[in-house]
Amino acid sequence: MLLHLTMNLRTLKLSDYRGKYVVLFFYPMDFTFVCPTEIIAFSDRVEEFRKITVRLLLLAVILYTLTFAWCEQPRKTGGLGKMNIPLLADATHSLSKDYGVYLESEGCSL
Repeated sequence: MLLHLTMNLRTLKLSDYRGKYVVLFFYPMDFTFVCPTEIIAFSDRVEEFRKITVRLLLLAVILYTLTFAWCEQPRKTGGLGKMNIPLLADATHSLSKDYGVYLESEGCSL
């Protein structure tokens, strides 16, 4: 799994968040018109979650280069713009399968 924050890529482990609650937010794919609303809402309210020791991680079964492009696109044209939470790429689909949200027939997570 790769973590993308302003194009810094690193491997992320859930143990990095020991002692905190973690919300894994799976979304099906980048550049859709439904997902940005929820993703942006989570990002804009990240401080509220941090105050109660909750960390948000967004995850899609997509290559990180597409996610980066989606973040670079302004919100008014369907992009995510500046994000305050990590976006993760599950290119091998292993996490999505482990959590039971991978749709094999669609090639994406729920």
